[in-house]
Amino acid sequence: MVGGFFMKRALVLGASGGMGYSIVKELIDRGVEVTAFARSEQKLRNLYNEQREISIQTGDIFNLQDIKDAAKDVDIIFQAANIPYPEWEDKLVPFIGNILKAAKIQKTKLVLVENIYAYGRSTGAKVTENTPKQPHTKKGKIRLHVEQLVKQSSVPTITAHFPDFYGPNAENTLMHYTLKDTVQHKKAMFVGKQTMAREFIYTPDGAKAVVNLSMHDNAYGQNYNIPANDVITGEELVQIIRELSGYDKPVRTVSKNLIRFLGIFSIDMREMVEMFYLYEEPVVLDGGKYENDIGPLPRTSYREGLQRTMEYMSGAK
Repeated sequence: MVGGFFMKRALVLGASGGMGYSIVKELIDRGVEVTAFARSEQKLRNLYNEQREISIQTGDIFNLQDIKDAAKDVDIIFQAANIPYPEWEDKLVPFIGNILKAAKIQKTKLVLVENIYAYGRSTGAKVTENTPKQPHTKKGKIRLHVEQLVKQSSVPTITAHFPDFYGPNAENTLMHYTLKDTVQHKKAMFVGKQTMAREFIYTPDGAKAVVNLSMHDNAYGQNYNIPANDVITGEELVQIIRELSGYDKPVRTVSKNLIRFLGIFSIDMREMVEMFYLYEEPVVLDGGKYENDIGPLPRTSYREGLQRTMEYMSGAK
């Protein structure tokens, strides 16, 4: 019993993704039984190797019945599933609506892994939970709509805002885009200005933070910002990668113009253009509320986090 909520079994949606994988691992380490839900059974089996504490369940995240069935007999749902940008406009709000319905029917609590898009442009100061949400992008407005749906629901929910991820199995991330080539000593690229200080959270740190939150009754019905260890420039990240791996090739910068050009051929790239402001005017989160309500934030140094991530990518899992 921690903070008033005893968790015996949890459902993790998106368990084959970066944050979902780390949440599953964190829950298992704490003795919680887990239902790991994703579309690909093979990927789930590859990740979890039939661990006794983990029940693998496949299904369609857009199907209410599949989510409802997976949520049977669990105490809490961790929503860490991600969908491609081009599907957000038509599918994201109904998807979250289905999760809320399933949670209500099965009488479970809910933790939402959220990004920072709803905050809109940076004001230059660190963003707190009281910072007005004024999204100026289509995707930011969709994320704000999701938050409003949650607030209107009777489901006890925690919404946790995170910066960009990196870590074991976090393949759909900007950092992975750079790391996948550096670990193979191929020509690598970095998205955004390499002189700009931004934050990237190590997924096991994020998982620890949300599981800590989930065990405190008073955290439900609230939003929390979960910042990274610190801000860091692309140049500093690349230097750490070089020191850890011996990588000696130039790392090119991916500019907004290049993304726009690639968007001619790729709808995913086209959808990414409007979010490029985050790589030019970074939104940096303030973790004061978490530290006041829960305790010290988990903070792994970039050097240690990158080393563990590259070891995972090299097969030393």
